[in-house]
Amino acid sequence: MRLNQVLSGLLLTALLISGCKSSKETVAAAPQKDVLFTVNDKPYYTDEFERVYKKNLDLVKDDSQKDLDNYLNLFIGYKLKVNKANKLGLQNNKKYQGELKSYRTQLSKNYLTDSKVTTELVQEAYNRSLKEIKASHILIMVDENAAPADTLKAYNKAAEAYKKAVASEDFGKLAKALSEDPSARENEGDLGYFTVFRMIYPFESAAYNTPKGQVSKPVRTRFGYHVIKVTDVRDNRGDVTVAHIMIMKPKKEDVEGNAKAKTKIEDIYKKLKQGEDFTALAKQFSEDKSSSANGGVLNKFSSGELTSTEFEDQSFGLQKAGDFSGPFESQFGWHIVRLIKKDAIKPFADVKPDFENRVKRDERSRLIAESLTGTLKGKYSVEKDKKVYDEAVLAVNDSIYAQGWKTPKTGNYNKTILTINKDKKLTAQEFLHYVDAQQRTGVTAKPVAKAVGIFYDRFVEEQLNAYYNDNLEKEFPEFAMVMEEYRDGLLLFDLMEKEIWEKAKNDTIGLQKFFDANKANYQWKNRVDAEVYSSTSEKDIKQAREQLLKGKDATAIKGAVNTKDKVSVMEKSGVYDQDSDGLPKQAVWKTGISDVIKEGNYYYVVKTNKVLPAGPKTLEEAKGRAINDYQQYLESTWVDELKKEFTVKVNNDTFAKVKQDLNK
Repeated sequence: MRLNQVLSGLLLTALLISGCKSSKETVAAAPQKDVLFTVNDKPYYTDEFERVYKKNLDLVKDDSQKDLDNYLNLFIGYKLKVNKANKLGLQNNKKYQGELKSYRTQLSKNYLTDSKVTTELVQEAYNRSLKEIKASHILIMVDENAAPADTLKAYNKAAEAYKKAVASEDFGKLAKALSEDPSARENEGDLGYFTVFRMIYPFESAAYNTPKGQVSKPVRTRFGYHVIKVTDVRDNRGDVTVAHIMIMKPKKEDVEGNAKAKTKIEDIYKKLKQGEDFTALAKQFSEDKSSSANGGVLNKFSSGELTSTEFEDQSFGLQKAGDFSGPFESQFGWHIVRLIKKDAIKPFADVKPDFENRVKRDERSRLIAESLTGTLKGKYSVEKDKKVYDEAVLAVNDSIYAQGWKTPKTGNYNKTILTINKDKKLTAQEFLHYVDAQQRTGVTAKPVAKAVGIFYDRFVEEQLNAYYNDNLEKEFPEFAMVMEEYRDGLLLFDLMEKEIWEKAKNDTIGLQKFFDANKANYQWKNRVDAEVYSSTSEKDIKQAREQLLKGKDATAIKGAVNTKDKVSVMEKSGVYDQDSDGLPKQAVWKTGISDVIKEGNYYYVVKTNKVLPAGPKTLEEAKGRAINDYQQYLESTWVDELKKEFTVKVNNDTFAKVKQDLNK
C-alpha cells in the first residue's frame, strides 16, 4: 500500500509511527491553541501544527523543510487535499471506512494490554527462545466454534491417536494414517526444528512442556486437536549470515535442463576448490538476482525462517568464516553456501522490545486481554437490572443445546438489562441476540438458566472491553490525535489514487504529451549482445579465443578446454549495458571476437554478436518510468490548483507567535 509514501512526502509520518502512550502513562495537558489558518472558514489550530512540526523535526534531512514558512505551505497543502477528499465524499466510501476501522483496531492494541501479564509472557518467550524443538504431530481438525458433539468426536480421535503413540507405535506411520494435516502424507507429521513464535501459542506451549522422546496429550488450537511428539531439543543455533551461488532448476520437468544445472554448479564448485574467489563467481554465475550483485550475500536468518531445511542445515553446518559447502539441492535449485558469520542468541535486554511486540501480535494476546478485563471490572461500574434479566432468561429454552434457539420476534425486550459506567445502556434484546449468536460456540451447562448466566458473564466482559475501546479517544488525547492523522492520511491516499495515480495511468494523451516533452530522460545506454568467456588461466582463455576464431560454440569450447577434474573456462551470454559489471571493460565495442582482456585475477574474451547503440526509447519501452514521472509532475502542480478551488486565510500574527515559540 502507498499510504506511507503519501504521508512521508508530507512530513507527517513521524506522528503515525511514533507509537501510542501506555494506558498507564500520564498524558500531558493540552497546549493552548489558536486558529492558525482556515480553509473555506474551517479552522486549523496552532497546537496541531506545532505538534506535527516538532515530531518531524529530527527526521527531516532537507533543511528547506525545517523552514517554518515552507513547512506551513506543506501543511496547508496537506489540509487542502483532505478538504478536497471530503468534498468528493471519499469519507463515505465503505472501503475507506473499513480500512480506518482496521487501523484503529491495530492502534488500540497498545492500550488493550496488562503490563504485568505482558512482562511474564515476554520472559517466558525469551526463555523458550534459548532452545529449538524438533517435533512431529498428528492433527485432528475441528473448528474452534464447532458443536460439542463434533468437538468430542475430534477429541476422541486425538485421544485414540495418543494411546497408540504412547504404546510405542511408529509415530510417523500413525501421522500418515491418522493426521488430517495434508502435508502428513509427505512428511509423516515431521515439522522439523522450530523455536518460539514459529507455532501458534497453545501448540508451542505443549511442545516446550513435553520432554524429549515423549508424546503430549491432545492439545486444542484453533485448527483442532494435536498430538505432539518431541524428538529432539537442542540449543538455539542463533543467526547465521551466508553468501550463496545458486543455479536455478528449470520451471518444468526437464531432465536435460536439470542435468545441465547440476553440471554447472559442479563446475563452479571445482573452480572454488581451485582457489577462485567466491564473490567473483557469485557475481558472474549466480542466478539469484537479488543477491548476485553483492557476491551472493543474504540477510541473516535463524532456524525455521527459511522454507528450505536443506539450506538452513548446510548454512549452520559450516564452522569457520570463509568455509563453503559442496553443491546441494533445494526445492529452488542447486546451491553452494559460504559462511560469513554466526551470531549467538542476544541477551534479554537487547531483544525485549521486539519480543514485546511479537507477544502482542500472537495468541498470547488473549491472555493479556483476559487480564485487562479484570482491571476494567474494577474501573467501571456495572449494573444489572435483575427483573429484566429474569425475563430474558425465560425467553431461552432447551433448543439452545441443539443450536436451534432463535431470538423471540415478539415480547418487550427493549428494556435496559446492563448499564456500564452510567452512560452505556444495553437492552435485553441486544443480550438475546448475543445468546443467539454465541450458542453456536457450544453450550453444555444445564439447566438453561445456568447456560444463560454463562453467556451473560461473557456478554458483560465483551461490553466492558468494547466500552473501554470506544472511549480511548476521550481517555487518551494522544490516541485521538493519532487517529485523526490516520483518518486524514487514508482519505489522502484514496484522493491521490483517484486524482493522480489512476489519471497518470489512464490519461494516454496527457502521458504522451509529457513523454514527448521529456524524451531526453528516456534513453537506452549503449548495449551489446555478447558471449563472455572467463578464466583465471591466461593460457586457457587464449585457447578459448582460438576456438572462437574457428567458429566453435560454447559447448565445444568448454569441452576442449575443461577436463573432468578441472573447470577452467566458463561462459555466459545475453544483452548487457556496455558499462555493466558483468562485462569486462573495453574502450571500443564492435562486433567480432575481442583480444584477451585482464581484469583483477580473471582473463576474459568476448564474442560480440551485435552492438546496440544508445538512443531514445519509445513510450512503450519507457512506460513504467514515464507513468511514475508523470504522476510526480501532476502532484507538483496539484496544490496550486487546489488553492484556486478553496479559500485559504492565514492568521499572520498568530503564525509570527508560533515561529517565535518554535525558534526559541
